[in-house]
Amino acid sequence: MLEDAKPVLVDRRAARVAQTELRILDAARELFLERGYLAATLAGVAERAGVAPRTVYVRFGTKAAVFKRVVDVALVGDTEPVDLAHRPEAVLSMSAATLEERIRALASASAGVIERTGELFVVAVEAEAAEPELARAAQAGREVTRRLAMAFWRQARTDGLVGTDVDVTWLGETTEVLIAADTWVHIRRTKGWSARRYNRWLDVTLRRVAGL
Repeated sequence: MLEDAKPVLVDRRAARVAQTELRILDAARELFLERGYLAATLAGVAERAGVAPRTVYVRFGTKAAVFKRVVDVALVGDTEPVDLAHRPEAVLSMSAATLEERIRALASASAGVIERTGELFVVAVEAEAAEPELARAAQAGREVTRRLAMAFWRQARTDGLVGTDVDVTWLGETTEVLIAADTWVHIRRTKGWSARRYNRWLDVTLRRVAGL
């Protein structure tokens, strides 16, 4: 009987740990958005989450680690261990029957990221300047965007959706700029667009870039 109880106890403990982490991340997100990266503190995060400061320090260690985790969760929308490239819309953008469908899926996936993470990208500009660890993470994110954009057009050519005479490198580089977080930060600051407005613009622009 005692042996049978162990898995249940482990599951309950894991569930409590996960719930505590979510409370911390929700509190951290609120504080980063309200106060900016520099003014937010781990003690403030702990107070808002209703946990001891030690719990935050033990779980994450640094403010930079907390911010990175907040952004990572926002990017995909949950804490499941499935990266953005393997989410349904991203998969559809690489596998739909027509190029127009793929572009629509790519625009929608990009707008979804913006809807979940857009304001954090603005905070990330401040954070990147203050923390070398976050500057490295931001640069790694730009590299992921570059690879995704290139892969999108190379797969389209492999599947016969664009001609062999088309410069897919140019298409990839142009798409990279259009879907980059840095581009969104500029759009947010200068135009104040919503994620929905960005989605429409991106869909139309990518189709024009592709000659559709």
